[in-house]
Amino acid sequence: MMELLHWSYTKKYNIMAMFNPFFHSKVIFRPIKDYYFVYTVHWSSSDPVVTRQDLETMEILMNRELETEQSYFKRLVYRNNPAGTE
Repeated sequence: MMELLHWSYTKKYNIMAMFNPFFHSKVIFRPIKDYYFVYTVHWSSSDPVVTRQDLETMEILMNRELETEQSYFKRLVYRNNPAGTE
C-alpha cells in the first residue's frame, strides 16, 4: 500500500513529495484549479518503476492530505462524462 511520507511547498506553489515505496524519487505536483496533479517525477533507479496507476494513487493521497480531494474527484467525473449526464 502506498503511503505519503513527506511533502513541502517549493517555488511557485508547487509541492515536492515523497512516497513509500518510492523512497528515493521526488514527485513534483502543480496546482490546477482547486486540486493538484503530478507534474513530474524525478525517478531514482533505486526505486521501482512508477506506473500510471501509481501516479493516480499519488494524486489521490496528496489531494486528500491537502483537503482538495473533492475537487480532484469532480474533475474525474467531468473528464469521464463531459456532457454531465449520468
